[in-house]
Amino acid sequence: MKDRHSIRIKGKGMKTYIFRVVIEPDEDRWSAHCPALLTYGAATWGTTQEEALKHIQEVVQMVVEELLEHGEPIPGFVQVSQEPLVAVTL
Repeated sequence: MKDRHSIRIKGKGMKTYIFRVVIEPDEDRWSAHCPALLTYGAATWGTTQEEALKHIQEVVQMVVEELLEHGEPIPGFVQVSQEPLVAVTL
């Protein structure tokens, strides 16, 4: 299952970064990864599809916060918005 999830980074001049994530069944669990951030370890899993989505959101947020703290660019095809956004996954 392919999905998009938005993450809001705290601080001055807030931006919303939108990444594509991939969630798919893997034997008795669900695996999840963010292709744009895979080289930074943005992969995880969950016992349910919802848990995998929650975990990948947390991992992506940690990676993006670390990149920004070190002044590194956000790699890959990512949408950036100056406006607040809401993502709804059904």
